[in-house]
Amino acid sequence: MSPASNSAVVTVPEAGLTGKAAPTVSIAGHLQQMFSHVKVGNLVAGLSGGVVSTLVLHPLDLVKIRFAVSDGLELRPKYSGIFHCMKSVWQQEGLRGLYQGVTPNVWGAGASWGLYFFFYNAIKGYTKEGRQTELSATEHLVSAAEAGILTLTLTNPIWVTKTRLVLQYDTGPSGKQYKGMVDALVKIYRHEGLPGLYKGYVPGLFGTSHGALQFMAYEEFKRDYNKYRKAPSDAKLNPLEYIAMAALSKIFAVATTYPYQVVRARLQDQHNRYNGVLDVVRRTWRNEGMVGFYKGIGPNLIRVTPACCITFVVYENVSRLLISQPQ
Repeated sequence: MSPASNSAVVTVPEAGLTGKAAPTVSIAGHLQQMFSHVKVGNLVAGLSGGVVSTLVLHPLDLVKIRFAVSDGLELRPKYSGIFHCMKSVWQQEGLRGLYQGVTPNVWGAGASWGLYFFFYNAIKGYTKEGRQTELSATEHLVSAAEAGILTLTLTNPIWVTKTRLVLQYDTGPSGKQYKGMVDALVKIYRHEGLPGLYKGYVPGLFGTSHGALQFMAYEEFKRDYNKYRKAPSDAKLNPLEYIAMAALSKIFAVATTYPYQVVRARLQDQHNRYNGVLDVVRRTWRNEGMVGFYKGIGPNLIRVTPACCITFVVYENVSRLLISQPQ
């Protein structure tokens, strides 16, 4: 979904008009048609799911990021495992320490899930318009990828601030660099400009494949399960069934795409400097091998699987309350 001027036009042949002049439809018209499928309920439902799951599971996200960037620098605290990391942070800084970076995480997760469901359902509705057949797995994949790119473009600065806040260590010689989310946003922009706020954007684009694979798998699992029980493809499931579908789709996506998260976190880390994505990949491979690309996957799976389950259960139930017609 690339931007284009309102004056641009594309020729769209109308079905059954062979040999006749085809009408032209402006790209603005296509966008207006797509946004006719937008439902604020999807935004609210996705936002609700993202906020709830983030508040519950943020400490595991902090642990995941600290393990992902553990590249041997002396200033970093050393942890022997997930529980040792959580215990160390708790002993040094208490509950407040475990919730470092929670503000941008709540904003980021809420906005990301809300916008993702918002864009995804609009694109999916536009793609399906006028058709009686279900969307294919590839069409679900493309719809989710487009939604992911739009969402990332709007939210990347929030994720940069979250990573910076999570990676503030009390053991640092100069103490903590940022006082909070707004302070981090201002300082990053002041010292590094717009590129600083968009560090990790390129691997983040690769990361949209994660969401695309997850949504494709989720849609296919739901559809196949409903076929198995001879129910309509959009029939409502019970919470346990939604949890099972969400967990399976998330595990599949994480196992397939996790290395990009390590690359992205290292690019956004203020304690080390890399000359782009390829430099991160080369240095990680040279110094740590394949294992380096999967650092933090344990706490990540422990965090994102229940987070995804909470998000999807909240989303499905809230969206059905707010939206009368099935998507």
